[in-house]
Amino acid sequence: MSTNTLDTAVPEWSHRERAAASAKLMLGWVALLWLIELIDLAAGHALDLYGIRPREADGLLGIPLAPFLHFGFGHVAGNSLPLLVLGFVTALSGIRRFLAVCLLVIAADGLGVWLISPAHSVTIGASGLIYGLFGFLLVRGFVERKVLGIAVGIAVASYYGGGMFLGLLPLNPLVSWQAHLCGLAAGVATALWYRRPAPRVG
Repeated sequence: MSTNTLDTAVPEWSHRERAAASAKLMLGWVALLWLIELIDLAAGHALDLYGIRPREADGLLGIPLAPFLHFGFGHVAGNSLPLLVLGFVTALSGIRRFLAVCLLVIAADGLGVWLISPAHSVTIGASGLIYGLFGFLLVRGFVERKVLGIAVGIAVASYYGGGMFLGLLPLNPLVSWQAHLCGLAAGVATALWYRRPAPRVG
């Protein structure tokens, strides 16, 4: 005799509840970035040293820390809105899934930066994660074959695509195109790996 586990499953959130939770999560995330930068300012920017330092053993510590650190409030401001928007849209598909995507992107992007960025440099900032979320949203709908997801990917590409493309070019020595490139690749790879399995019949 088989039991239907769906009967005892935790009820799913409504669209409104999920949107509210996603908004609160991302507003809190962005507020945390500003708070950390305020602490960094009070500490004389001592936290900036905890970024990713390529091919140094101690620099590996920067992989989980770098996305939460920035070189000043202008840097935070530039990352806040795209992180808020792309994070919110990604989180609408589920908070746990969103956090898993972020962890995978941060780890893969950080390792890529550690491997290919110039020696004696320090990389910090949320832009690698932003590029990862962009890449994830860009291909997720096509991978899952969902019309809404494809529409979201097209909308994201239309709005952010031009600026994102420029960020992949080595135009500014103070901007880590390596973080952007690795983040984008990590986001695309995460979408391919994290696709939902097809429903089983029987």
